[in-house]
Amino acid sequence: MGNGLSAALRRFPEHSLQIRERLMQDESFRGMCEDFAAAEYALACADQLPPHIREERRTEFKGLVESLAAEIEQALVRTMGV
Repeated sequence: MGNGLSAALRRFPEHSLQIRERLMQDESFRGMCEDFAAAEYALACADQLPPHIREERRTEFKGLVESLAAEIEQALVRTMGV
């Protein structure tokens, strides 16, 4: 749970309690947060890729990070019943 929890808390610190509760109860949410952490890591490492693919991969990883963040946010909104 560690990397996913850390990544979700960094992105959504105002939802700390909901994130922790959801991670303990929902395997799908846990997987989403782990995928989010992996995408953030891949984005952080993009600068070490060969120059001819660097920008394309950075764009791809950034899109993935944003997409997963939006999914996590939607799941949290559903949890709060908003």
